[in-house]
Amino acid sequence: MLVQIYEVQTPEEAMALSALGVDHIGVLVGEGAFPRELPAEQVLAIFAATPARSRRVALSLSPDLTEVLRVIRETRPDIIQVQASIEDLPPASLREVKARYPQVAIMRAIPIVDAGCVEVARSHLGVADFLLLDSYDPQSRQFGALGRAHDWALSRRVVDEVRIPAILAGGLGPDNVAQAIAVAGPAGVDSKTRTDRADERAKDLDKVREFVRAATRMAPGAAAAG
Repeated sequence: MLVQIYEVQTPEEAMALSALGVDHIGVLVGEGAFPRELPAEQVLAIFAATPARSRRVALSLSPDLTEVLRVIRETRPDIIQVQASIEDLPPASLREVKARYPQVAIMRAIPIVDAGCVEVARSHLGVADFLLLDSYDPQSRQFGALGRAHDWALSRRVVDEVRIPAILAGGLGPDNVAQAIAVAGPAGVDSKTRTDRADERAKDLDKVREFVRAATRMAPGAAAAG
């Protein structure tokens, strides 16, 4: 079970998370338009300190393909996570990313709202290396970092019907991640809000430790049985 943790702020934090067994070290990249968004030079320092056992994930919230390409060029991640709306960055745009940077895996965030998410996910076959199944608020149009879960049964449909490794996100913490895995059967799980410190300025390493422990406690095949 892959474990992905956002939003890493310092090289020391990246090293500590990797030591706890975190597989994907996630950093939000940008010029400060969003809280805890870091410029490329700081991201490079974090990625340089990330131990080889963990993969380095750069998250771009930008709907601009040129900006996504800049993030890749300037931070050199192992994985680029694209979180813009599907309309702004459709599969055709991600094919251009893959053509320019074939060595970088693409993680495409999919909003889990209704049964239509299955076809949206399927449209990324041959383009995305991972799907991130995340919560979406239609009223605010916020995608991710909501701190609340969505319908895991819908995510299970994506997992079962679309053959792209899926990472489950949205309101996951130490207390509910095992249940989420049992229901959705993902390849991995992601946590941001519920493994933050109370001041939201850094990760709570105790919460991350418990999250990793709960996520990896699931025996192989246990998720499928759920």
